[in-house]
Amino acid sequence: MAFGWAYVNCTGSGGGGGGTGGASGPSGSIQFMTSSGTGVSSGSLSLTYDATLSYLTLTGTLAVSGTISASHYHIENVVEMDVSGNTFFGNTDDDVHARTGSLTMTNVSNDINFNVTSTGRTDLRQLTVEYTPVTSSPYTASHPAYILGVQASGQVYIQLPSPIGTTLSGNVIMVKDEQLTPRLGDNITLSTPAGTIDGSSTYILTGSNPAISLYSNGSNWFVF
Repeated sequence: MAFGWAYVNCTGSGGGGGGTGGASGPSGSIQFMTSSGTGVSSGSLSLTYDATLSYLTLTGTLAVSGTISASHYHIENVVEMDVSGNTFFGNTDDDVHARTGSLTMTNVSNDINFNVTSTGRTDLRQLTVEYTPVTSSPYTASHPAYILGVQASGQVYIQLPSPIGTTLSGNVIMVKDEQLTPRLGDNITLSTPAGTIDGSSTYILTGSNPAISLYSNGSNWFVF
């Protein structure tokens, strides 16, 4: 009779082995065929199953040619992990992936694209940030936003995102007038729904193609 694997409690079943159809090995061991055609199986302490705890224990090396599917992995003492193909981490927005030490990302030519050292230094080969064109007025900006390129002509009103919140401390926004035609008596007026901009409720950009950079301290916007 063909079978995959079996859990055998040798103490409870009386053990066996040695004869045709017998099973031997330590209690809780996963059985394997000892010789072809004899029907004799045995087990080892290197691969055991605890029926009370529903716990499978393997001592040694596991080679898998198919797919491993599990709801949780707990891996310790990994010296090197070599993975080819795509790798996905997490499935919800509140997932957190933490690591200790340095992190280096390279391309196939082994050029470093991104590197973070354990001392906090970050090296980045090229930076591409969020760009948003402002084509109409009034315009309300929202997170995430980094560069606001003002393409609308005439008088433009832009409401910045709220600066309030500890998660927004250090948030940076840049506003640039991309209109090459002079605005004459018009301008670009920035406002904020909460807090202030350098102590004022509004900030006005005038002149030829002005630009401004702002950061949040979690309470207000500041120009730098």
